[in-house]
Amino acid sequence: MDTVTSKSELTYAAIVDAGLALAAAEGIGKLSLGEVAKQLDLSKSGVFSRVGSLEALQQAVLDEFDRRFAAQVFAPALALPRGLPRLNAIVDNWIRRVCMADATSGCLYTAGSFEYDDVAGPLHDRLQQGVQQWRAGLRKTVLQALEAGHLRPDTEPEQLIFEIYSLIVGLMHDVRFLHDPKAPERMRRAYARLISTYRSFDYLDQPGLR
Repeated sequence: MDTVTSKSELTYAAIVDAGLALAAAEGIGKLSLGEVAKQLDLSKSGVFSRVGSLEALQQAVLDEFDRRFAAQVFAPALALPRGLPRLNAIVDNWIRRVCMADATSGCLYTAGSFEYDDVAGPLHDRLQQGVQQWRAGLRKTVLQALEAGHLRPDTEPEQLIFEIYSLIVGLMHDVRFLHDPKAPERMRRAYARLISTYRSFDYLDQPGLR
């Protein structure tokens, strides 16, 4: 890799990082090439030449958000056995991420879903795709828990996923909007109560959330 290429890639990474920070603070719909350029002391044309368009920057920012989310929430849980241990870890990691002080840990999808819920277009579709990917990851883990006999055989995966996701959205609201310090513990208690209604009677060794 030559010096020019390396510098260009580093600048692109800086542009995406700045875009992610701005989107987390103001919403993905408020992202602009000009503001990113201002943050990095670059020309708007310099930013444009590296990302191509505002839509491409939004895509890159969401891709980077997805990468960080997966690394913090889903990836660590893979070290645990399939089934409830892994599902519990995913939820616990998600709680921890929501409560992180880092501004970029705010959820672009939750904010974006309210902003673009009835606005058709590529950004709406990309946001919807991201949420569906998260739910697909949860669904896979729930199905594994069913196969392992950790959940009651009459468990409806989509219903459980809906309930978990609804709890997470409520946690985001109380942590980031109401700044309630008790919200994480309330979330843990709510999840423990929820999963106890789905847990198989044959699976008694259910560790609590860390």
